[in-house]
Amino acid sequence: MIKTQIDHAREGTLTAEMQYVAKAEGIEEELVLKRVKDGSLVIMIRKGCKPVAIGKGASTKINVNLGTSSAFIDTEAEIAKAKVAEKYGAASITDLSMGGDISAIRKMIFENTSLPITTVPIYQTIVENGMDGATIDDIKAYIKKHIDEGVSSVLLHSVERKMLENLKGLDRVMGMVSKGGSFTSSFMLLNDCKNPFIEYFDEIMETFRKKDVVLSLGNTMRSGCVHDLNDSVQLMEIEMNAKLARRANELGVQVIINGMGGHIQANDIPASVKMYKRKADFPLFVAGPLPTDVAVGHDHIAGAIGATMASGAGADYLCYITPAEHLSLPNPEQVKEGLIAFKVAAHIGDSMKYGLSEQDLILAQKRADFDWKGQAKAAIDPGRTEQMCPDEGPCSMCGDYCAIKIMKEYLTGAA
Repeated sequence: MIKTQIDHAREGTLTAEMQYVAKAEGIEEELVLKRVKDGSLVIMIRKGCKPVAIGKGASTKINVNLGTSSAFIDTEAEIAKAKVAEKYGAASITDLSMGGDISAIRKMIFENTSLPITTVPIYQTIVENGMDGATIDDIKAYIKKHIDEGVSSVLLHSVERKMLENLKGLDRVMGMVSKGGSFTSSFMLLNDCKNPFIEYFDEIMETFRKKDVVLSLGNTMRSGCVHDLNDSVQLMEIEMNAKLARRANELGVQVIINGMGGHIQANDIPASVKMYKRKADFPLFVAGPLPTDVAVGHDHIAGAIGATMASGAGADYLCYITPAEHLSLPNPEQVKEGLIAFKVAAHIGDSMKYGLSEQDLILAQKRADFDWKGQAKAAIDPGRTEQMCPDEGPCSMCGDYCAIKIMKEYLTGAA
């Protein structure tokens, strides 16, 4: 039987991947062993590429969603987005393609990046077989197909019939906004069956085990606007995700729980993160969250605000949001804008979780010395910083009347 990272951790064996992330994240090797074993730290692996640590003690990571839709298919644009994601510091990519030759698009993304790739196989299952034509065997086959192709993580939805029954009685503005969750729910309703991901869970986990693929448990019941507050079906899904996460961990499969995603009022963000962590201390993946609905066109800014709060409260993994959210597929430049915004959010969140970063101190020292190149080098987006700064001396904001320059002469005794 192939051994997973969890299997090795249970045996007390430090793998090459564990050694790498211990050094990269500044975590003691024994702590890495312990956290992989109990599931609070996950290591995403892609053959021939650097492993990525997500979870307790690791820096907050950012995922970039990309992929075609049925309304817009431009494979070159998706390749460009994948390259932008890697260039500007994403930790992973999720391919959500639903238009064109989906398998070929996924292959091209693999060929043009070295980041871990996550997929949602129910998307391709429904696109290629139809909502009323797909079978349970099809669902299993697509999961195996994606895993055999080398993905690092696969997302499944744990919605139950009881959740759907309860959802009908709730006065939600937006109802269900999860695409994969709606596909899974429709399959259950059309076929009058249980959720196949839950019913055949152990069998599916055996497929995951063979390639040490990370299970990502979806967030079907997330809210679609800030007026849709935490409700009974969200709590039911949290409980089910926690139960499945523990079972997967027992079977040697690493797990990430999607939660807190979508839209949530700002006051509730820290408490919601802490509630998820109390229910199950597995890495928490957060899409956004968006703390307002009126920032449309600028949702990357609103999302970064929510993500900062979530990360600071303990979220481990952020799914970026672009300015095109709710409007269209993003272009490569919008992918960059969203990713940079979430890089800032993750950095601030880490300062809340782990303390101030030396990177901030270095930048401040360079700024005090009017070392513009040094300041740009320490910035999250060096390229843009370089475009905007002067060659030497104070910037054009103050010119000769720069407070730093005036007082530095006095404080150093030069005047």
